[in-house]
Amino acid sequence: MTQAGSQFSIRDKVIVITGGEGLIGSTLATFFAGEGASIVLLGINDKKGAEISKQINLSGGSSIYIHADVLVRSSLLMAAEKAIETFGKLDVLINAAGGNRKGATIEQGQSIFDLDMDDFRSVSELNLDGTVLPSIVFGEKIASSGKGVIINFSSMAASRPLTRVVGYSAAKAAVENFTKWMAVEMADKYGDSVRVNAIAPGFLVSDQNRDLLLKTDGSLTKRGQDIIEQTPFGRFGKPEELAGTVMWLCSDASSFVTGAVIPVDGGFSAFSGV
Repeated sequence: MTQAGSQFSIRDKVIVITGGEGLIGSTLATFFAGEGASIVLLGINDKKGAEISKQINLSGGSSIYIHADVLVRSSLLMAAEKAIETFGKLDVLINAAGGNRKGATIEQGQSIFDLDMDDFRSVSELNLDGTVLPSIVFGEKIASSGKGVIINFSSMAASRPLTRVVGYSAAKAAVENFTKWMAVEMADKYGDSVRVNAIAPGFLVSDQNRDLLLKTDGSLTKRGQDIIEQTPFGRFGKPEELAGTVMWLCSDASSFVTGAVIPVDGGFSAFSGV
């Protein structure tokens, strides 16, 4: 491998992925394992998480699944210790856990005055606290080792608040702010040894948003059509299309990048609508 090629390599890195049993987390895990990284999947769906880890290992990769709740510090501390015990170190944390709740979304015929504050708080807790707490627990381990990377997940809903998804938009905007704050904090305290960045995916079809984007026959809803019309690529993204950007952020090729939020969105954030 050339020197330039080695900069992009994640071979032998130990990568922790929260929400590892989800669509994005599992896709990244499988991809990175194929690139020679050791994967630590964290999640609360033990059956699904264990199966994903098993398939990675059967394919020649290296992976473990650990039950861990991103909102419980003791659970994360135990997971960090088990990961280090298994692989000897931690190089990268990817905060892929997140999601939405129905009551934090303004449904057709509703207004902001119908917002369910319990669901709003739940969405904020899952997306923001569920990013902050793992960053503290695993970030401390990474910083003490002298070098490492934290990657968070923002959204198109952060910088361009989308109608209806009020709770998710607010939470992801806070994640972007925290990403930049944490990047400066790490640089101030640890120099350039620990970097913190985020990616902002465009629109991917998942179980959480399928009903918003697609009708039961697979055709586009009005919202889905609006999104496609605002996306220069003219299509939804695929989870695997996030992998290259995340791998770059994990690797030494991005060694002078911190506090950045990288859109992977088919041009959605660049389009003015005209």
